[in-house]
Amino acid sequence: MADQTRRIENETSGAYARVADAPESWPVERSEERYRGPKCGMRTDWVEMPGAGGEGRTVAARDYMDHPGAAAIVALDDQGRVLLQRQYRHPTGHTLWELPAGVLDAEGEGPLATARRELVEEAGLRAATWHRLPAFFPSTGFSNERIHIFLARDLSEVPEEEIDFVREHEETDLASEWLPLEEAVRAVLADRLHNGATLIGVLAAHAASGDGFAALPEASDD
Repeated sequence: MADQTRRIENETSGAYARVADAPESWPVERSEERYRGPKCGMRTDWVEMPGAGGEGRTVAARDYMDHPGAAAIVALDDQGRVLLQRQYRHPTGHTLWELPAGVLDAEGEGPLATARRELVEEAGLRAATWHRLPAFFPSTGFSNERIHIFLARDLSEVPEEEIDFVREHEETDLASEWLPLEEAVRAVLADRLHNGATLIGVLAAHAASGDGFAALPEASDD
């Protein structure tokens, strides 16, 4: 396993390092907001693109959800168990077991600060050690939403009187379960879990656990 890990690291730092996503922005002729709600909006951009067969230029309309992004937390206790919470998700018609998570909707609050706040509000926990797991775009053809995932360890409970948060709506029915990380991986591979951040977070944390999380970058909002 150690040899395989070294081989992957060498490949990633060498010729294969070119396979990496990069920011890019094609010219936008005009943009129009179609809808604005409390957490997201819908826009149409008229984007300048290559013409048919790469000949000339054309303008094509692209509709997408304008979303501030979100943060999710793989909270791992000293027994190697990950916290999952069951919540009703109306658009999917399912109750889903998910990582604690929340939208980046507080002004001036970065992804890590949001993750810290959500862990307190949703789980009543604080973490002394934070690392960054992969961030991802859940629906690249439809939304600019980006979800940041963090690994939180060295957990401690927050006294109830210190939690300044009142659950309402779907959050009033939250149920929690601590699963051994290996069992959470089995649940993912057995198609028992379907939330995107949960799948990516569980599998990434399991992959990173091989060297005791030593290769993970420390989390920061810098």
